Amino acid sequence: MGSKGKRSDASGRRVGRRAVLLGGGVAVLGAGALAKDELARFWWRLPGTEKKRVQGELDHKGAEWTAAARANWRRADRPDDYRIDRVVIHVVQGSYATALKVFKNPGHGAAAHYVVRKDGHVAQMIRELDVAFHAGNRDMNERSIGIEHEGFVDRPRDFTAAMYAGSARLTADICARHGIPVDREHIIGHVEVEGSDHTDPGPHWDWDRYLKLVREASKKTA
Repeated sequence: MGSKGKRSDASGRRVGRRAVLLGGGVAVLGAGALAKDELARFWWRLPGTEKKRVQGELDHKGAEWTAAARANWRRADRPDDYRIDRVVIHVVQGSYATALKVFKNPGHGAAAHYVVRKDGHVAQMIRELDVAFHAGNRDMNERSIGIEHEGFVDRPRDFTAAMYAGSARLTADICARHGIPVDREHIIGHVEVEGSDHTDPGPHWDWDRYLKLVREASKKTA
């Protein structure tokens, strides 16, 4: 039997009650710090402090607003609550109209912030300050902007010059506003998201061409 007021640690050493209490105190302090951090992150959700919004306000000039179903995204206040440091490139596996239709369907469970058509036209469906359910990974959703592209991954002809150009201008604008480096570490494909079972944008997406266009567009927005 052990001595009264003593416990043993994993190595079998005796640990006094004072040490146990101090350890518990550290845990409590740690939990308190975590709670404070969470409160600081979500203060804007408290009654009377929520920031005002303008319905249909655009983040990217020239885009067309068409709202995604509310079930396919989560209200947030980025970058005040979550830092934005990634752009995720998607391909619909269908048409522009199909993307808009499924993102407006509350039963779909997913949507991207933007959809780019073959002619370079851009639709914004979710505000950048909000979290879109697009990457299949909660952490990546919270830190990224999702851009969907019309077409199929196995049809390189779907990735038109106009689409590349329109998407590149959009990505350059996003990177400029959020301080995101224009490189392959921060501009990634859906296939590169940890835990993803998607393959888009696929082997025919020309990353070298795309990054070159983003960099060229970034110089014009500087």
